[in-house]
Amino acid sequence: MTQLDGVVKPKTKRSKRFLQGREPKLNENIKNAMLIKGGNANQTVTQALKDIYSLKKPNAVMYKKKNITRPFEDQTSLEFFSKKSDCSLFLFGSHNKKRPNNLVFGRMFDFHVLDMIESGIEKFVSLKDIKNSKFPEGTKPLLIFAGDAFETDNEHKKLKSLLIDFFRGPTVPCVRLAGLEHVLHITALEGKIYLRSYKALLKKSGCRTPRIELEDMGPSFDFTMRRTHLASDDLYKTAHRQPKALKPKKKKNVSHDVFGTKYGRLHMQKQDLAKLQTRKMKGLKKRKGEKAEGEGEEVEAEATTAKKAKTQ
Repeated sequence: MTQLDGVVKPKTKRSKRFLQGREPKLNENIKNAMLIKGGNANQTVTQALKDIYSLKKPNAVMYKKKNITRPFEDQTSLEFFSKKSDCSLFLFGSHNKKRPNNLVFGRMFDFHVLDMIESGIEKFVSLKDIKNSKFPEGTKPLLIFAGDAFETDNEHKKLKSLLIDFFRGPTVPCVRLAGLEHVLHITALEGKIYLRSYKALLKKSGCRTPRIELEDMGPSFDFTMRRTHLASDDLYKTAHRQPKALKPKKKKNVSHDVFGTKYGRLHMQKQDLAKLQTRKMKGLKKRKGEKAEGEGEEVEAEATTAKKAKTQ
């Protein structure tokens, strides 16, 4: 590929397909995440990155080498890796005396840092420490958020949005019951964040709906929130903007109630109810005798009218 005046021009068909895969689309690709170790990451941080990578696979890239960088001070290296690996999410792990067992969750917009939230690991149980069966790779998780802080506090709202983007997986129109194998439960309580990972087991219940049990699978984290870097409201609005082609067209005279029932309004011309054809019923039909009497009366009426016309 050659680069002229900031525009990359492909030379081969392979490079052309590569660039077409990164072009803007109406329906974007699945968000990939990159996991990066800092220059002084300890064993706890390294194992935490490996476990989160196993939850995120195959939509993740794990960098095994250490990278000496500080996301809150210099973001150029993160933006470089984001453009190189085509990742819009990142997780950076580091460890030092001032901020031990540190994890930074972040998002990118147009290959620039949109927002990031720093958290510290207080308690960690790894996947390998829990000897239970695991879910298949690439399973879409069921996300459950508990705690009033996710609805009231601004930083917790941004953290909830960030974690949904990070763990939600591919966008699908529907999910079958047997496909709900992985459950992520995230709780905000007393200034801490508790993340638990469970495997959903479908048991016999004696009826059509199975009985669901949750089995602890790992990993589990106890986080404390530290520094935050949040974008402005205007930048969030720009990042959430949708193209006009994806916006649903408003249908006139169609409404829905609170239960989802669809109502439509029809506009018709004024009708003459005297000419309205109603439903014919057998009970309202005239009998043979009634028909004969009615015909005789009609003949007599016609004869009288004819005599009056002659006399006149």
